[in-house]
Amino acid sequence: MNEQPSISRKDLIVLVADKNMEAAIRGLLQRPESLGIRPLLADVFVHMHRDPGVLNGAHEFLAPFTTQYRYALIMFDREGCGRKEPAEDLCREVQSRLDGAGWSQRSAVIVLDPELEIWVWSDSPHVPEALGLSAADLEGLLRAKYRQRGQMKPNHPKEAMEEALLHSRTPRSSSIYYWLAQRVGIKRCSDPAFLRLRGFLQQWFPAESSGLPKE
Repeated sequence: MNEQPSISRKDLIVLVADKNMEAAIRGLLQRPESLGIRPLLADVFVHMHRDPGVLNGAHEFLAPFTTQYRYALIMFDREGCGRKEPAEDLCREVQSRLDGAGWSQRSAVIVLDPELEIWVWSDSPHVPEALGLSAADLEGLLRAKYRQRGQMKPNHPKEAMEEALLHSRTPRSSSIYYWLAQRVGIKRCSDPAFLRLRGFLQQWFPAESSGLPKE
């Protein structure tokens, strides 16, 4: 029989690359029913060296916390991390270092490709509301500069978001990511990185679990 984990340990530690990611993940974790998981005790930390810091130093940052949390989640953008390899290769590289730092079988790496803003762009009516534009004006901007015919998401999601905010004279703020994360329908997002995130959370913290998750 496996030894029960210490009840003093929290469920999850999350290491992210910037304040926008922090806001997004905090908003998501406040929606356990939508994610299909149980409520969590989680802490979110921002790496001072942003995407390259998470890519190259997540294992060092998280090593002191191996006995304080049951699971660890790491998130950074492929765009801006300083590397050109596919997201899958970066995930494997970071995961290998995490395994050697005491997080084997209880950690996951999420590389947003190309960047966090890819999660912003869905057909939810909350998106134009958050960006301060009408749905028609936002659609016109995307078609004119950022999205080719037949595409669902803009080619440069961060630039598109920043230009929309400029048009509406809405200040850039991490609160936008938090607001959207709390409201946009989870089922609307088909981004592979988001599906990977949700999959690990459901595996670790299933909604039907009545006790502590197994190690």
